[in-house]
Amino acid sequence: MPKNFLANPPATDTATATVPVAEPPQPDREPVKILLIGSPKAVRSIIHILFCLGFASVSEWSPLQRTQKPGEVMSILMRYLRLE
Repeated sequence: MPKNFLANPPATDTATATVPVAEPPQPDREPVKILLIGSPKAVRSIIHILFCLGFASVSEWSPLQRTQKPGEVMSILMRYLRLE
């Protein structure tokens, strides 16, 4: 999958998110990645809807990255769950 992730977002796309800082691993917390894939407009819409619902700040999502499919992008959010 790493080759599907390109270093720069599409030139026509103006991603406003900043790269989130990864938290250091903790033994009692498990990382979970939430992945959005779709058109730039659709992915941005879901990110903003989730922000309005209080789920995640827009800046917590990775910048939009192109996929191998033309016109499709993806963005990832990392969360850490405390498992007991």
